[in-house]
Amino acid sequence: MPKVAALTGATGFVGPHLVAALARHDWKLRLLIRRWTPLPSLAGVDAEIVWGDLSDEASLKTLVTGADAVVHAAGLIKARRPIDFDRVNRDGTARLSALAPDVPFLLLSSLAAREPQLSAYAASKRAAEDVVARRSGPWSVVRAPAVYGPGDRQTLAYFKMAKSGFALQPDRPDARLSLIHVEDLAEALAQSLDRSAPGVHEVDDGHLGGYSHADMAKAAGAALGRTVRAIRVGQGLMGAVARLNQLRSGAHILSPEKVRELFHSDWTVHQPRLPVAPARFGLGEGFRHTILWYRNHHWL
Repeated sequence: MPKVAALTGATGFVGPHLVAALARHDWKLRLLIRRWTPLPSLAGVDAEIVWGDLSDEASLKTLVTGADAVVHAAGLIKARRPIDFDRVNRDGTARLSALAPDVPFLLLSSLAAREPQLSAYAASKRAAEDVVARRSGPWSVVRAPAVYGPGDRQTLAYFKMAKSGFALQPDRPDARLSLIHVEDLAEALAQSLDRSAPGVHEVDDGHLGGYSHADMAKAAGAALGRTVRAIRVGQGLMGAVARLNQLRSGAHILSPEKVRELFHSDWTVHQPRLPVAPARFGLGEGFRHTILWYRNHHWL
């Protein structure tokens, strides 16, 4: 009898890849979905749909009842108000965790949680981790670095710039960041659920010490078959652009707090690393794979 994994975040960027990875690992899936969104990775996958969101306790109870594990991958990455981050990332996690106190619980978090003083987003991710760490039942937290790959609209802007021959980057030459291809992240999470690695772990593509922004520009240029010039932007100028963003309607990823995150010097993975098989994609191959997907889907 297949084990049932209750999954949130199935319609986000990571979600469809995670659905596919969990199915490959012989999990039967029960998915919390707010509204209908086509999921290409669902073809041939045994999945039950529960309609609702993280504020809907009745839907969450339906989601977790009888489940053998809970995988919480939903989260808010941009918001108009700091309270919105807490409402989704902290309070949604608390509500879900409380309804499945004894079931193995896997939280997809972010390296941002290491630096909660930088932004409301980072603080909400740390708060979500703290909620999970107080559970009576088994739990694990996986902190992901910057994630890229097929279907990602956030890093698409970077590749569009690179296609034009330039790549804007924070004027912080000492900055280093870890990266991971979305398919490798999904596989790592599935392996983590199978192997039950308790505690807080970090995961990346296995490249020790991470990458510089210049490394990223060089890899993007190689994947695109052209030279990409890295252009450094000061924190003041980037902050001014972010403040202008706040005058526009809706939530935008580039905010003054996001600028503080971008100018933090160390977004590399620390110990303990998640004990999983090596990643398939390094930076060069991962960028080529992503750009090919963008081109095939007429995004780039």
